[in-house]
Amino acid sequence: MTTISIIGSGNMAAAIGARAAQHGHTVELLGRDRAKAQAIADQIGPAATVGTFGARPAGDIVFLAVLYTGIVDAVAEYGDALTGKTLVDISNPFNEEASGLVTTTSAADEIAAVAPEGAHVVKALNTIFGHVLAKGTPLDAFMAGDSAEAKSALAAFLESVELRPFDTGGLQAASILESASLLLMGLARNGAGFDVALGAEVR
Repeated sequence: MTTISIIGSGNMAAAIGARAAQHGHTVELLGRDRAKAQAIADQIGPAATVGTFGARPAGDIVFLAVLYTGIVDAVAEYGDALTGKTLVDISNPFNEEASGLVTTTSAADEIAAVAPEGAHVVKALNTIFGHVLAKGTPLDAFMAGDSAEAKSALAAFLESVELRPFDTGGLQAASILESASLLLMGLARNGAGFDVALGAEVR
């Protein structure tokens, strides 16, 4: 199996880390608040360790489990430490009511603009609620990115944790996935409930 790194110490970091550990991967947690990161690591178990925020991540795949309001600053702070890494942007640039988006491009585009040369940004997992991901049931996972190699590596990881990856195209499709997250919120708020997940039916 492999080692993944997760920048962040919230619910999505816990969900991704736990799911990875359950399928035999090792997990490195990197949070500004080391105590919060350690609490998640303790919850996950012996497969999880806590690294130093800002240091070069151990994993080739780095999940950016940071709120949109802080994600660009976090990537900029890491700087060249992220060179050569696959950066998985799971954020959604919602307004305060989660009824619209606050960027005219996409969070992924903004991250790519500050990421070091040689890092590859892939949008993924932004259309799955954290508590749904944490259940461990099979789910569909949509992704977008310009690097075929990075998407292939991420797809292999997603498949290993019982997620079915769907490639939606280049990074320009990230804005579509962020709009899809609004669709998910709308469904959840208008009768479907917050245990809903988006999926693709292949015939």
